[in-house]
Amino acid sequence: MAKLSAAELIRIREEIRDVKDFPSPGILFKDITPLLRHAEAFSLAVNAFAHLAEGADLIAGVEARGFIFASAIAAKLGKGFVPIRKSGKLPAASFTESYSLEYGENVLQIHQDAVSAGEKVMIIDDVLATGGTLGAAVKLVERCGGTVDSIAVLMEIEGLGGHENFAKQFSHLSITTLL
Repeated sequence: MAKLSAAELIRIREEIRDVKDFPSPGILFKDITPLLRHAEAFSLAVNAFAHLAEGADLIAGVEARGFIFASAIAAKLGKGFVPIRKSGKLPAASFTESYSLEYGENVLQIHQDAVSAGEKVMIIDDVLATGGTLGAAVKLVERCGGTVDSIAVLMEIEGLGGHENFAKQFSHLSITTLL
């Protein structure tokens, strides 16, 4: 699986639309549903992520839009998929982690048996904003005993300090942004 060309990355970017004031006033929401609908562009994105995931044992996706990419990557590479969910959606014993985001607070959970000790995990999400969501996801994987192998997002919302905020807490990890 080769890295994508500049033209292919532009093709992916063309399928993402901006929606102003969603989910609340002042937020510019990056809507990936046109990208998901377009088979060629979606496949390009999955292939680019898959290239980054080759060293991982498991692919974890952050609810909700991270699930879409992570499960497709896991299937493509023949690896397991681990859901990192919002609070109250997992049926078995779970670890919980609270975090802040650009428009409030939230909680993520992971099943306590989702990752075995020593397993290498790639974490996928669609958007990097403040870095809070990915920070919580890293903590959850580590609480299970896993090691975060890599972290990737489709895009970053500029001006919210996502990379910088994340690096303050996790200087040993980096986030790859596809676009």
